[in-house]
Amino acid sequence: MPLLPTSLRYFLEVARTGSISEASERLHVATSAISRQIAKLEQDVGAPLFERRPRGMVLSEAGEILAAYVRRSALEADQVLADVHGIEALHRSTVKLASCEGFARDFLPAAITAFREEYPGVRFRLNVTGPAAATRQVIDGTADLAVTYSLGPEGGIKVEYSQQQPIYALMPDDHPLARREHVELADLLEYPLALMDEGTTIRQLFDVCVALEGLNFEPALVSNYSGALQSFAQLRGGVTLVGPLTVRRLGGDHLAIVPIRNPELSRRSMQIQSMARRALPAAVRAFLAHLIEQIGDDLPR
Repeated sequence: MPLLPTSLRYFLEVARTGSISEASERLHVATSAISRQIAKLEQDVGAPLFERRPRGMVLSEAGEILAAYVRRSALEADQVLADVHGIEALHRSTVKLASCEGFARDFLPAAITAFREEYPGVRFRLNVTGPAAATRQVIDGTADLAVTYSLGPEGGIKVEYSQQQPIYALMPDDHPLARREHVELADLLEYPLALMDEGTTIRQLFDVCVALEGLNFEPALVSNYSGALQSFAQLRGGVTLVGPLTVRRLGGDHLAIVPIRNPELSRRSMQIQSMARRALPAAVRAFLAHLIEQIGDDLPR
């Protein structure tokens, strides 16, 4: 961020850490210097940028607006410096990704591997987290793209790609339900059910639909790790719930996916998100186009 004015660099670090003293340690600058720059910036803006609280500094409404601008400017400044120094964007770049676990297990590694066959110099950083946290990383500028699920619109992001993703029942290929064209939620009652925890979009939709249908499920296993749920279903003849991109090579794992007939379960969208109003670097744009192409190839037909 060398191209950013000092006051904005200090402001952004305080916004990140929530503390002038911690920002001082990270920047190796005296706390008094940071305080003066923040005060001057507030005077120039004409509004308080932080709420001073006993446990730290929290961005005010005006501060949130300015922080979004500064984060975007910092990313663009990094790209300008790369161009000035003659770094070829598609040969020595790092693409930073945030994603839900389901996309990170198979889909994204496969997409990255295929992309690097054409652009071997491009490197990747992948942070695996929950849907809301993945979106937040894009808004904060710590990720270039988020590959995540969403139940509704989000502020501060641009949706580069969106497609409704129905929820499927995943089970062994010799399960009594495996040969059906579709199943009802009620059909799952008599089998051991493994579910993601309550903080995931798939669980939130499931709970809404179950309530609307007046059903009462007692899951045999609840976890925040989808791999454990899928192994449980495979080993114990049970059932778990997945999106179509989270399990790809089903044949080798002796698994089957069956659509669940419930329109509410189709409200969830798979999205690729970027920071709103940000000009994406060339490598990120190229990988985004590649990702969209891979999604079309991998969706069940």
